[in-house]
Amino acid sequence: MEHVRQELDRLLRERGSGYAAISRMLGRNPSYIQQFIKRGSPKTLEPDDRRMLASFLGVDEHVLGGPDKSDNDGMVEIPILDVQASAGFGAIAASENAYTRFGFDERWLRALTPAKSASLSIVRVLGDSMEPTLSDGDEVLVDASDHCARLRDGIYVLRTDDVLAVKRIAIKPGAKQITVASDNPAYPTWNDMDRSEVHVVGRVIWFGRAL
Repeated sequence: MEHVRQELDRLLRERGSGYAAISRMLGRNPSYIQQFIKRGSPKTLEPDDRRMLASFLGVDEHVLGGPDKSDNDGMVEIPILDVQASAGFGAIAASENAYTRFGFDERWLRALTPAKSASLSIVRVLGDSMEPTLSDGDEVLVDASDHCARLRDGIYVLRTDDVLAVKRIAIKPGAKQITVASDNPAYPTWNDMDRSEVHVVGRVIWFGRAL
């Protein structure tokens, strides 16, 4: 289990994610992840915590001490996280209940994205700042492996402290600055932001809507 703690620590440092912020994302006390990594308490991650962390970090569960999972009749299960990405002024990033799961046909999913299923998750949109593209209550499929290093024009889930937001990013040609905008003109746009100031969780690659 020591290698699991070391690997989790490495992955968190790569993403620039602090122990306290990740603990709160899991609905735990702020010292939960630090105690697991540094003190070995708890000895293993709870299954719900492990699955949510694996999805956030874009890795398979076995990397964090879980079992290898095989495909089930050609279906790929993607976690629906109990978080909301605000299309407004920001939503708290996590609550006590970690997730449920939704099955996608493997061939359909592979035609949509080459990303590994471990890097994919579904979150719900809250608010109307991305109208008419995204509406309140829409569920978006987010690729956590597609973030800062591959940043390009598109819709992304962003994190500021413990707040998530879904916004449109536009890259300024030949510059390090980006524009963070809402599709609804009633909401503000942030121009000439440095890329390093924006914590990108992942790119929105699909959405579903109830009729």
